[in-house]
Amino acid sequence: MMEQKTLRETVRFEGVGLHTGAHAAVELRPAGPDTGIVFVVRSEGAAAAVRIPAEAEYVVDTSRATVLGRDGATVSTTEHLLSALFASGVSNAEIHVSGPEIPVRDGSAREFLADIESAGLVAQGRPRTTATVTEPFVVQSGDRMVAALPAPAFRVRFVADFPAPIGTQYYYGAVEPDVYREEIAGARTFGYLHEVQALRARGLALGGSLDNALVFAPDGPMQPLRWPNEVVRHKVLDLVGDFALLGAWPRCEIVAIKSGHELHALVTRELRSRAEVS
Repeated sequence: MMEQKTLRETVRFEGVGLHTGAHAAVELRPAGPDTGIVFVVRSEGAAAAVRIPAEAEYVVDTSRATVLGRDGATVSTTEHLLSALFASGVSNAEIHVSGPEIPVRDGSAREFLADIESAGLVAQGRPRTTATVTEPFVVQSGDRMVAALPAPAFRVRFVADFPAPIGTQYYYGAVEPDVYREEIAGARTFGYLHEVQALRARGLALGGSLDNALVFAPDGPMQPLRWPNEVVRHKVLDLVGDFALLGAWPRCEIVAIKSGHELHALVTRELRSRAEVS
């Protein structure tokens, strides 16, 4: 039986958002059994904070990141923090956010995971909700695809395919705390130099730098890679964070080809209605 878990103590951090460049402060607080993961967002000028459950129904934008929203309040770039919480076994937590976007930190989930492990987890004596896929299904958009297949544990196969110099990369592995820590958490968000320049001209990617994003120039990466296939590992990191919006631990194998936040949101919504939840 998988048990529900929460943080042993509150975690605090702050920093700038990758896309907005705006400063934000975050507190990860313990929460009681059956709370789930909930963002508590205080928008500038708002009289009260808004509670936004980390569930697929609250996704309001997936164009550059996974953005959650409710009653006019939004929080952007949730996927890296959710990825670290979900993979480490946290099923109940409140994420108090002052600012429009979760800080990017080093561009991966490594610092989030270190904070979670430093705080420690507490088992709460109740079974964790699981979502078991009993029949295969596929969600497809053009040449992008995500398939959910019956399996006894949460596993991911991912094929990423980008223009040179990234090319085609592949990753396969189980989503387990030790595997996630060693193979996934440190993979950084990435982009092309020409793309970053174009985004900045449009007032986007304002918080991005070589300290928090892996940037590819025409002849290759501008920083040392942490793995030869770091790009696809980051895509898996994003997928795990997006699948936290299922609100239950998946028992299935996910096969993803060139997918991103939009397809992940569609799949998690579909899983919430198709999977056997117990």
